[in-house]
Amino acid sequence: MIPSAFPAKEEIARLTARMLLEIGAVNFRPEDPFILASGLPSATYIDCRKLISFPRIRSTLMDFMAVTVMREAGFEAFDNIAGGETAGIPFAAMVAERLALPMTYVRKKPKGYGRNARIEGAMTEGQRVLLVEDLTTDGGSKLSFVDAIRETGATCGHTAVIFYYDIFPETIDTLGAHGVQLHHLCTWWDVLAEARAQGAFSAETLAEVEAFLKAPRAWQEARKQG
Repeated sequence: MIPSAFPAKEEIARLTARMLLEIGAVNFRPEDPFILASGLPSATYIDCRKLISFPRIRSTLMDFMAVTVMREAGFEAFDNIAGGETAGIPFAAMVAERLALPMTYVRKKPKGYGRNARIEGAMTEGQRVLLVEDLTTDGGSKLSFVDAIRETGATCGHTAVIFYYDIFPETIDTLGAHGVQLHHLCTWWDVLAEARAQGAFSAETLAEVEAFLKAPRAWQEARKQG
């Protein structure tokens, strides 16, 4: 069913943060930092993949995402919904169902046999494609997916995510320079505010997390290993 009426963007952000906290997708560990794929330490970690195991929450969030892209991009703005391998695939399927549109997915790299394709499903020249993923940090990982979509002759000027870090200033510029607009439901700032409202973590932990979010590069540099 196509959603048509939902809360204001600020309330969507607060409720999304609340849901992420409720299912334990939010992890704050400044005293023993997480190590990211880049090798850099982080005081925070978010696991949006957990959402697929919570039907009421995932359904609500996908309604939120559908109405967000319709409000911000247009009600007839897309012809195809593409999920990025792997985390974006289930969310793209659910958004496509809500918007009554075809769904495809984009491989990280060609599979190396058969058609050797990066696009799975039917995507055709001229289609306007929305790229759906679980989250974005600095926006860089989206560009390869966007390029693969455009190689089919389709267009891709929008990407939608559940969670946007909103702590690296280059993100919007990186996507914008590639002709892509970002749509999101909530950020670390929304999660931090809701965690404080709930008393979900100690005051000391929240203060250290805020210090990380305000200056992530400096925080990482001071704590990187080796």
